[in-house]
Amino acid sequence: MAVLAESGSNPDVTLLYDINGLAKDAPHWFDRAMEFVGEYGLLLAMVLLVVWCWWGVRRRSGEDAASSVAALVWAPLAAGIAVLVNVPIRGFVERPRPFVDHQGLDVLVSGKTDFSFVSDHATLTMAMAVGLFVANRKFGLAGIGLALLEGFCRVYMGVHYPTDVVGGFALGTAVTLLLSPLAMALLTPVTRAVERSSRAGWLIRARGTAPADALIPGARPETAAEERDLAA
Repeated sequence: MAVLAESGSNPDVTLLYDINGLAKDAPHWFDRAMEFVGEYGLLLAMVLLVVWCWWGVRRRSGEDAASSVAALVWAPLAAGIAVLVNVPIRGFVERPRPFVDHQGLDVLVSGKTDFSFVSDHATLTMAMAVGLFVANRKFGLAGIGLALLEGFCRVYMGVHYPTDVVGGFALGTAVTLLLSPLAMALLTPVTRAVERSSRAGWLIRARGTAPADALIPGARPETAAEERDLAA
């Protein structure tokens, strides 16, 4: 009844108490683990997922390797832009952190004095996940799963309302998808140029493989290799 009195008929606050209430019943070590995961761990996992995807793309060295790497480069850039877009949004909305207006929350992270809407962590992880999805659907789905877990952790930790997280997801997705055509138009020529470089080409394709535009137009890769052997 005390929770209902605090939340009233606001489902956002009610859900906040429901999710954060799990922290009250969890052992101390689990709360400390959730604190690390929600504050740093999932962001690091997202970065490692992007690196893992890049490693797989360059090893396959397909015709779309340059465009795939361009999409992977766009993922962290989109996350950074989305966080910058969030700065004026936070200043305009000026929503206090949930523990400022609501009593009885189990706050796992101290020192949060900035505004709550929208969540930077949710924005960052979802922007990177959607950018990753543009490059590779399998890795992108894994990234979206990590982003959703990040959003849950932020509410569990008592530092964000559920709508802060949803707003972050929407902002990260919108920035990534809306600016993606322009970003790809600018980044793909750069990655293609890097692919043709003798020194930096390994960033796009594994050593010992030729860039796509080095093949004879219209020929299969096997045919091109056979013709080089015959010429020798």
